[in-house]
Amino acid sequence: MAPALEASGRVWTWRDVDAQVRGWERWLAARGVGPGDSVSTLASNRPELVFLFFALGRRGARLVPLNARATAAEVSSLAPRVNARVALADEVLRDRLAGASPFETVEPVAAPAGVPRLERDAELAALFTSGTTGVPSLVPLTVGNFVAAAEANASNLGARAGQVWLCTLPLFHVGGLAMVFRCAQMGARLVLEPAFDAVRAAALLARGDVTHASFVPTALLKVLDAAEASPAAALEAILVGGGPMGPALLARARSMGLPVLQTYGLTEACSQVTTERLAEADGLTAGRPLEGVEVRVVDEAGAVVPEGAVGEVQVRGPTVTPRVSGWLATKDLGSIDAAGRLTIHARRVDLIISGGENVYPAEVEAALLESGLVREVAVVPKADAVWGQVPVACVVWSGPPRPEALLAFARARLSAFKVPKAVVPVDELPRNASGKVLRRMLAEGAFKP
Repeated sequence: MAPALEASGRVWTWRDVDAQVRGWERWLAARGVGPGDSVSTLASNRPELVFLFFALGRRGARLVPLNARATAAEVSSLAPRVNARVALADEVLRDRLAGASPFETVEPVAAPAGVPRLERDAELAALFTSGTTGVPSLVPLTVGNFVAAAEANASNLGARAGQVWLCTLPLFHVGGLAMVFRCAQMGARLVLEPAFDAVRAAALLARGDVTHASFVPTALLKVLDAAEASPAAALEAILVGGGPMGPALLARARSMGLPVLQTYGLTEACSQVTTERLAEADGLTAGRPLEGVEVRVVDEAGAVVPEGAVGEVQVRGPTVTPRVSGWLATKDLGSIDAAGRLTIHARRVDLIISGGENVYPAEVEAALLESGLVREVAVVPKADAVWGQVPVACVVWSGPPRPEALLAFARARLSAFKVPKAVVPVDELPRNASGKVLRRMLAEGAFKP
């Protein structure tokens, strides 16, 4: 039987995975976990999470994975909101999650062929949003959401058992869980890594059997730095989300033979909303909506804006959490071009208003990245007595610091009000578990811009 899961130095076939899932079903039943219940976890990527995820689905219960990088204080503020019947944690993390038990070795249960069907309306997972703009909210996602997300992905990248997906994304993030479900839906193999390791990821891409992967831009950059060999010919697509790639990173990736596709998604829509198509990918946009997903851009009154105009991005379709009826207001600012491709300019809360003019951080960051002088950049607001706010660039230099050259480059490409008023060097940009830059941390003075 074909391999289904590769993790922790082992390979499980689909029959093996089913036996493990059935074993976890029995384990859950013995602890009274049934329809409507929640099981919380605090763990790095491990194969037991895959088995538990589907076992919970068969029991009509849901997985609520907590951020393994969260502090004890952060976990203690979120855990009571889950009301979990059972909590599980890695041994090294158990002291952060009150009442958590360690993961156990569960005896697999062999059974005749045939897999129980999951109820489409049942909640399969609930995830806390990243919380970069305030208190995290718990977002429920149903079996139907995950099915629709897998089908939407397949409409762009195909669905065949021969695909092999490299997962370095955490399984407490929607991108990781969506990949797990996607592979099961099409019978593809999942290569699950315990955590992101650039050297190992680069080696796996060159191994010869991995066909797909997903990274945030900073992780992709580290993979390119670590690569000692060209990617294998088997590689079909690398999804890049969590922020814009920038033309320099895109060009470098393509020069090394990586078929990168920029994508836009969010927890409330079960991961991908729009993704570039291989035949038209240029890294300038996040691509067109995936099949079955609708996207529109509206003004503050809720009216659809003209082509190319900036407004709030809204999403509708079967991937959207049942918590939302109708259009999901993403609070992201974007525009749609004549080809129907979406460009994300900023989170609404990240918008900088300087002297009455709108400054979109993504636009400024893209220009600065094009210079080749910086590896990473985040543009944040700084209070100003005259202009109200002015943009400031927090940068990780790619070579010797050249702030004047960087600003000169920006002035040649941007309106004066968009040009950063200062360049602040940082060793690295602070990010949350899903790879998004913690702009509020920068703007509130953690690096004293």
